[in-house]
Amino acid sequence: MSFDRCQVAIVGAGPVGTVVATLLAQSGYDVVVLEAGENCAQDLRASTFHPPTLEMLDQIGITPMLLDRGLQAPIYHWRDRKSGEVIEFDMSELSDVTRYPFRIQCEQYHLSRALADGLAKHQSAQVRFNSRLLTFEQDDNGVDLWVETMTGIDQLRCDYLIAADGANSIVRKWLGIEFDGFTYPERFLCLSTEYELADHLKNLAYVNYVSDPEEWLVLLRVPSVWRVLVPTDASQSDEELRSDKVKNGIFDRLVGDGSAVQTQHRTLYRVHQRVAKSFLTGRVILAGDSAHLNNPLGGFGMNSGVHDAFNLFEKLEPSLRSGKPNGALELYDRQRRTVTHAFTQAQTIENMAYISGGSDEAHRKRRDAMQAIKADDERRRGYMLKQAMFESLAQAAAIQ
Repeated sequence: MSFDRCQVAIVGAGPVGTVVATLLAQSGYDVVVLEAGENCAQDLRASTFHPPTLEMLDQIGITPMLLDRGLQAPIYHWRDRKSGEVIEFDMSELSDVTRYPFRIQCEQYHLSRALADGLAKHQSAQVRFNSRLLTFEQDDNGVDLWVETMTGIDQLRCDYLIAADGANSIVRKWLGIEFDGFTYPERFLCLSTEYELADHLKNLAYVNYVSDPEEWLVLLRVPSVWRVLVPTDASQSDEELRSDKVKNGIFDRLVGDGSAVQTQHRTLYRVHQRVAKSFLTGRVILAGDSAHLNNPLGGFGMNSGVHDAFNLFEKLEPSLRSGKPNGALELYDRQRRTVTHAFTQAQTIENMAYISGGSDEAHRKRRDAMQAIKADDERRRGYMLKQAMFESLAQAAAIQ
């Protein structure tokens, strides 16, 4: 089936794009997803699904797959690397507010690939791989797109265009929307290994934030591997940072014998804290990483993108049903952009501060602060509701 016109075109077949497309297709709307790659990219960064995200994804029937393929992680740790102290948070305390009082640890590409496959079952939906958006023009009634394929340039007309095309969004760039914020000076190195870290680190949870003034770490378990995230020395080259010498040093300090640890991936990437000035321009809407970026501490990036997707569908659907704009998309922009500033950006920066380097005195103060949260029932519950992203959704819903 070939489309030259649809109600909604989506650029990007990652988690955000495929979630929005599934919501639209299940409601009977014509949707085309354009993906520059030959399939849904195997992105190794995001791996945590928070409770409200699982509840949302249950609405489109995909949560059982995540439960089956992923690891349930009701407990996460803040660990003091020097002293070995572990401050534990147990999300089962939130069982009165969610049927999923845990995180699911599962690579995000399982979600996007399963949803892309599922879209093939809907006559009103199509995923076009090897299709790269070149440019677009919008008017009062819709958007014209020019798309490069393996055989030529296709033209597509849609009522609305959704940009879910990631941090380097071509749509955001063509719109000229500022992407304010900053980039952390250090790059981050993510190492994945089948080596069982739990055999060497006592009482290791599936999710661990390891605080240390000299070398902080995030240790995450996904079904196939452990993932180790560390900041790097900005003065070193890519080759040096991916070398056995650096890998061995990291694992020497972690488990005692780095040379015994084999890695499946050694990935370097920059981390940003940025938010687009606007998520909406006429009939073109930004969602997910095209609209906002944050550091990975807390696992908010992909989850906030999925929250964008559900909020956007709710606001877009009445306009599709009636055939004319009704102003609800402006509310999407206000809710999601405001909560990105007020919650996601602020919380990820705070999470970084709680585990990153600094003086021993600053480190002690952060440890004391975490101990105080843990010891106070009300503060501990509030902290877990915030880290599980229930608070951010409540903040968004309160904006009118």
